[in-house]
Amino acid sequence: MTDSQTSTANPEEIARFTAMADAWWDPTGKFRPLHQLNTARIQFIKDNVCRHFGLDANAERPLKGLNIVDIGCGGGLLSEPMARLGATMVGIDAGEKNIEIAKIHALQSELDIDYRNVLPEDLAQEGRCFDVVLNMEVIEHVADTEAFMAASAALLGEKGCMVLSTMNRNFKSLMLGKIAAEYLLRWLPIGTHDWKKFLKPSELARLIHPHGLAFTDLQGMVYNPMQDTWTLSKSNLDVNYLGFAEKKAGL
Repeated sequence: MTDSQTSTANPEEIARFTAMADAWWDPTGKFRPLHQLNTARIQFIKDNVCRHFGLDANAERPLKGLNIVDIGCGGGLLSEPMARLGATMVGIDAGEKNIEIAKIHALQSELDIDYRNVLPEDLAQEGRCFDVVLNMEVIEHVADTEAFMAASAALLGEKGCMVLSTMNRNFKSLMLGKIAAEYLLRWLPIGTHDWKKFLKPSELARLIHPHGLAFTDLQGMVYNPMQDTWTLSKSNLDVNYLGFAEKKAGL
């Protein structure tokens, strides 16, 4: 991987997620929140990507023919559904053990996914380009958000698009996304998130702007405690939210 002096990876974060790697595919384990979020995340990605490329979202494999990279793929919770939807998938992660787990599970699931223990800047140096770049729940864990976004944007093809997901930074996200999720409900191990690294939608928009990108869709993901499910919301971006970014002329 990239030399540590220029790396966007955060060694402490890599160590934290490496220690939990064996739990990636346990729907009731330490990554339960991501398992629950997946339905909403997949719907958002599929709808926006299909709109962007003029594809039929209702087709059996609507993403067929698209090259997608999943940055910070972990154990492959999102890469696998994207592959099942027809995409040619590359999953990258800074944690070697995460990649090992992802490779094993893809083999068991009979899915052809190219998993690599590299950083986005490594792929950019190789000259790789993709139709879609997925940056899901990862930017709040990197060492340098500006360098990370530059490396991620460098992976976009001429007509490429980027999907991002993170957590808003406000009092509500502190109470729900940090204190309740980690200390009260124990959905996540204590220390998983640093609230100060959460990003407001306006801050994320400023990060992508220098790379000719602008959001064309922003939606929140809202938890329903009665049904124990997460749904998309165009009006509530208070805690978890997703953004779809496209290249804009003149930016």
